[in-house]
Amino acid sequence: MERKNKKRKMPTQLGYKPLPENLQISCSPIQGMGIFAKEKIAKGTNLGMSHLKLGSRIIRTPLGGFLNHSETPNCHKAKLRFTNEDDPMVKFNYVIWNLMVIEDIKEGEELTVKYEWYTPRERVVM
Repeated sequence: MERKNKKRKMPTQLGYKPLPENLQISCSPIQGMGIFAKEKIAKGTNLGMSHLKLGSRIIRTPLGGFLNHSETPNCHKAKLRFTNEDDPMVKFNYVIWNLMVIEDIKEGEELTVKYEWYTPRERVVM
C-alpha cells in the first residue's frame, strides 16, 4: 500500500509562534534588527510577553529580543508581577512584561520602547 506524503498542518494548540501574526523581524535603521508591523496596530493592543524575570535573571522572548530604543517610543513594557502572597505554600515569585502599544502603529513601522534597564550605546557610523 502506497502512502502519499501529505503536508500536515500543526494543530493550533501545539504550534509555537515566537511573534504575533501581525509582526515581523527585519533590518532596522535604528540598530541591527527590529520588530516591524505587517499591518496597522491600534493603540492599546497587548502584543504579548516580551520579558520574563525568574529570580535575578531576565529572559527576553523573541518579541523582547529585537525591540530597539527610542526617546519617543510607540510601545511600553507593562510589568505584571506574580507572587505567592495569597498562598505562601505555593512556591513562585516571578515577573513578566507584556508589550503594549501606546501610539497607533502604521504598517511597516518599527516598534520601539524606551530602554529602562540600561543606557543604549551610541551608534557609531563609519
